[in-house]
Formats: sequence, C-alpha cells, structure tokens
Amino acid sequence: MKGVGLILEGGGSRGVFTAGVLQYLMEQNIYIPYVMGVSSGACNGSSYISRQLDRNRKVNIDYVQHPDYLSLKNLFTKKQLFGMDFLFETLMNELEPFDYPTFQKAKEEFVVVATDCITGTPVYYYKSKYAQEMMTLIRASSSLPLIAPAVSFENRELLDGGITDPIPIKQSMKDGNSRNIVILTKNRGYFKKMEAFHWLIKKKYQAYPALLAAIERRHIVYNDVLNYLYDQEKKGNIFLICPTEKLRVGRMEKNQNKLTDLYQQGYEEMKKLIRPLKEFLEVKQEVI
Repeated sequence: MKGVGLILEGGGSRGVFTAGVLQYLMEQNIYIPYVMGVSSGACNGSSYISRQLDRNRKVNIDYVQHPDYLSLKNLFTKKQLFGMDFLFETLMNELEPFDYPTFQKAKEEFVVVATDCITGTPVYYYKSKYAQEMMTLIRASSSLPLIAPAVSFENRELLDGGITDPIPIKQSMKDGNSRNIVILTKNRGYFKKMEAFHWLIKKKYQAYPALLAAIERRHIVYNDVLNYLYDQEKKGNIFLICPTEKLRVGRMEKNQNKLTDLYQQGYEEMKKLIRPLKEFLEVKQEVI
C-alpha cells in the first residue's frame, strides 16, 4: 500500500461523518500508511492511528451536551465556543483516555495541518518528528478564528489549518503519494461562497495582516482544490468519499440525533464503497 495517502477534511461537528467512515475502516482492519488531517479531521485521524474503535463516536456525540464541550458560556467566560481544555485535556486524559503509546508506536505517518498567523501559510507537522507534541498540534489545527485562541508552538502562533489548506491533497502528493483517499465533510456539488469579512476578525487579528488575507481568500483556495480533486478523481488518482445527502448538521451542532444520523451515514457510505476501495488499493499495489 506504499504511495497511498488518506486525507481528512475538517468541518467542525460535520466531522462525525468522517468518524463513521473511519469506524468501518477500522472494523475491516484497513489502515492507510499515510494519514493527513485538518482540524476535526486531525482529531478523528488520531483515534484511527491509535486503533481506538468507537472513540470518535463517543467524543463527538456522547459528550456534546456537556456544558464545557460547546456553549455560549465558554465563549463569554473563556473566549472559546468549544471548550478546548475540556476537549484536549479532560476528554483526552480522563473521560475517554487517548491511547498515547499505541499512537506513538504506530507505523503509519500522521500529519497535522495548521496555519501560521504571521505568514498566513500552512504548516505541516509529522508524527515521525513530533509524536510527543501531537495533541498540542491537533489542538492548534482545530483552533478556529474567534472561537478559540491561537496556540503558541516553536515561535509560531497557530490557528485552524482549514484557513490555508483545507484539503491538503497537494502536500500528500508532494510527500510521495500519487494516489489518495479523500474524505470530505460536505456533499458532492458543494462549493464555498465568499464569507462576510466580519469586523471582529479584522479587529482581533489586525496584528496579522497575512492571516487576514488568507481568511479573505479561503473560499477561492477551497473551490480550487475541489476542482482539482474532481479532475484527479476522473483520472483514477483519487478515491473520494463524501456525504451523498444534503447535510442537516451545522458546523457547531449540539443535536445528538442529527450527529448520530450523520455518523451512521458515514459508516454506511463506507460500507457500500468498501469493494471499490479495496480495488483502488489493489491497483496501487500492482503498480508498486
């Protein structure tokens, strides 16, 4: 399976679709040797690497009603809508412990994408080099503007990787993966519209003009990479997995029924696609 990558898009609560897909892959004992995740994609990908079946469902659905998980109270008291300490400390270490030893020993490469606030460019962090710091880097990749504070790491201020490289297919190819499996969290046919450039963003990040420029053009970057994906899919270089139904789940969703439905949708979609996926992987093995 050498030369095959697995790319996991972010999308906040919509990442439960990816969680369902990965659950089925783990049940089938299918582990791709190179995994790259952005934001919630990185969160889901870490439990995939650590071989913790059902953990993504528990973390993303079972605790969503907890007041420290997602609430306006967090925003007013801690200046973060998602409770980042709860997500990356309490959940990770107490409620649903993350299997750090298995994650660190896993043979798969795992890459996390974050955005450098100063340069306004993506930064890629590899488990082979940063195994001990991965949870800090996943937190950085998941830190959305206005919703969570930037994370300081190695003289950088880091935010959501989705700002600058939402679907990092080209970095995976640069790393030697000529064929890739890409899991999207939005239905096929979706294209991002230009978002209102909120005055709060300009005020809060006025010290980072390159970051502001990146936020302003993110819809262009996103739509360009989608077009590239569809083109590469036609050529047989990409295996695309995405919701087939229009999403009923918002980016910050607290309705457990909706989240469970989307999780199950991801599971069932992957179940239907398992045969063509295996064929895609077998073709690659023959080429190698």
